[in-house]
Amino acid sequence: MLSRARATVLAYIALTKPRVIELLLVATIPVMLQADRGHVDLALIAFTLLGGWLGAGSANTLNMVVDADIDQKMKRTARRPLARHAVSTRSALVFGIALWLGSFAVLWWAANLLSALLVTATIAFYVGVYTMILKRRTWQNVVWGGAAGCMPTLVGWAAVTGSLGWQPIVLFLVIFFWTPPHTWALAMRYKEDYRAAGVPMLPVIATEERVTRQMMLYTWVTVLCSLVLIAATSWIYAAVAVVAGGWFGSRVHKLYRETKAGAEVAPLKIFLQSNEYLAILFCGLAIDAVVNLPLITSYF
Repeated sequence: MLSRARATVLAYIALTKPRVIELLLVATIPVMLQADRGHVDLALIAFTLLGGWLGAGSANTLNMVVDADIDQKMKRTARRPLARHAVSTRSALVFGIALWLGSFAVLWWAANLLSALLVTATIAFYVGVYTMILKRRTWQNVVWGGAAGCMPTLVGWAAVTGSLGWQPIVLFLVIFFWTPPHTWALAMRYKEDYRAAGVPMLPVIATEERVTRQMMLYTWVTVLCSLVLIAATSWIYAAVAVVAGGWFGSRVHKLYRETKAGAEVAPLKIFLQSNEYLAILFCGLAIDAVVNLPLITSYF
């Protein structure tokens, strides 16, 4: 009985895709610190993360409800709760809606209505636009669908200020352009899974050379966007953005050159390095905001 209850609890936790929610932490905390440079409101950060986690869990759960059929066809996702019938579709649907309501309530109470509405819009876009429309119809699914993963930047800023501005939009664009090379690197590794499920990810319908060229272009645009924020930071973030951007850009550029030369490549390594790049960049922003040195623009 106890082991059965434990298995059920773990299945519901798995519906929220806990590992994917790590992006929420990476993106939200630094943005909140930047929105209120030199101050750290631990209570607001904690409640915003809770509300964001509930919202992300809702989106991921509802995503699994819609994608249950293709999850059964892919080796990478065959062990997900709905694919192996550990949770019923109805129960998962109710759970996903309950998480959304909890997210809305927490953010409205602890922060403001704007942050709660932004999370609601994220869930609606991720499930209604990306999962139900884009994912199975176009190779640009992760290009436009990736916008949902960028929303923590807007939510974090709105939770602190009650409004939006150019800085969270720049950070939104950083994650927006980072998402395709990050996702395509993983899709290159599991392209046969996506082909079997009928999902037209770019590595499924294009040559590896074309895929890595697209990855390289998106990566350099990501780096350029990250440099725009230097105008609102000190030399700490500037140094991190330049060094980390150069390192990650060179890694993806190397992947493209090797692919073009016909060499055997390891795209999964780029997937992991993309995570490291984003974590380094946003951690640099967090440190910069807390230390609160004079802005680079103050010297001019």
